[in-house]
Amino acid sequence: MATTPGELHEIQRPATPVERVIRPASWSAALEALRDTADARPISGGTDLLLDLARSSGSPVTLVDLTGIANAHDITETATEFVLAGGVTHNEVVANTRLREAALPLAQACLEIGSPQLRNRATLAGNLATASPANDSISALMALDARVVLSRLDGDVVVDREVAVAGFFRGFRQTIREPYELITAIRVPKLKAGERGIWVKLGLRRAQAISVIHAGLVVRLDADGVVEDARLALGSVAATVITSHVLPAALVGKRLDNNVIDSAAASVAASLSPIDDVRATADYRRSVTETLLVRALRALATDQQGAMWPDDPPVLGIRTPSSPPVSSIIDHATAITVTLNGVRATGTSAANNTLLEWLRDHSSRPTLGVKEGCAEGECGACTVQIDGVAAMSCLIPAAQADGADITTVEGLADDANLHPLQEAFVAEFAVQCGFCIPGFLVAGASLLDEHPMPTDEQIQLGLSGNLCRCTGYYPITEAIRRAGGLS
Repeated sequence: MATTPGELHEIQRPATPVERVIRPASWSAALEALRDTADARPISGGTDLLLDLARSSGSPVTLVDLTGIANAHDITETATEFVLAGGVTHNEVVANTRLREAALPLAQACLEIGSPQLRNRATLAGNLATASPANDSISALMALDARVVLSRLDGDVVVDREVAVAGFFRGFRQTIREPYELITAIRVPKLKAGERGIWVKLGLRRAQAISVIHAGLVVRLDADGVVEDARLALGSVAATVITSHVLPAALVGKRLDNNVIDSAAASVAASLSPIDDVRATADYRRSVTETLLVRALRALATDQQGAMWPDDPPVLGIRTPSSPPVSSIIDHATAITVTLNGVRATGTSAANNTLLEWLRDHSSRPTLGVKEGCAEGECGACTVQIDGVAAMSCLIPAAQADGADITTVEGLADDANLHPLQEAFVAEFAVQCGFCIPGFLVAGASLLDEHPMPTDEQIQLGLSGNLCRCTGYYPITEAIRRAGGLS
């Protein structure tokens, strides 16, 4: 971006500061704070919002932290649908066997988002609210005919309205949600008798990849295998995730043989006018859409839509229900308290700093083993366990950690002995420059807690959020295997 003399480049401009963080304990209290506070922004996982604030330069804002709300992580099931509360994370979907069985496209999409550490924080509601066409869960929700529950306060009464996910978006990163509303639930219909669903994606790498294209697809077949209905949602091809009316026209009344599939996929691709950006040209997107749809439809035709689901994918810890905190307000001068590696630690400056920054610079017990490699949740060097769940501390507001139990690399060993994984790293010469190793150790320890004898696939999935710039992956993998008694 060109600048005029005396003008700062965008990367030199100060980030939008956070003045304070309000931590309500209920949806109604959160809605009240949002309604009555100027420049208030709701935050839960924060994996998008914190980056948006860091990349913009504006007036101070107040964050309304939704992570302490009672029942915000509930997933309830009825005879016909799942109701996901507004704080449900992608990994909570991945770990839910019933969602995988009855709403497979959503589980498949959630597994492909970011990394295990990001999926432990990022929420489906946040994915919807950010409204990027590359947000993977949106196409799955649209194909499943999901609905969004938006809540607001009318006096002291919480009032809800529902809207189809397909009608939730007004444009690129724009939704119909009003500033005083919150997404408090997402209603996801179960696949009905005769319905089969799948979600597919193309990225430029196997993990941590923004989609070049993603697609949610549901077809309904009669007893003879004839298509009665079809729904297709496509992401990363337009300013918003879009639905296709071409696919049902090409499939309904026909059996899913190869000729029908090839023709239908070609028709959908020909109907598109894809975006052209840094990740792919429009022509490439059009071509690969056809290829992905052929593969997806053939999987549905042979009832193999779940064949690529990994065996017991690791999530690096699942949040356990706990009592919500008492409503509080944290500003720059407020001292927060955490249990850090088993010992009480306190410090101020929590409102406008990430947990990574607070642990290194503002805690009464500085922990320098937590590294900043990217500050965007891409490299994993800052991985910590927060309340038993692995997460990227560079994307957690420090105020959210008030009252939490945090383990960093310094907390893996006890006074006398290294952690078995640390011993394995030494034995396998898994350390080169060493910068990334704290994150690998914390993520690896979380993996071994969950899967004491992990498969190679589980190791790859569990460490997919951690980058080694020395390309030392083989000895790191061997160290995990050794610590698990596999070599």
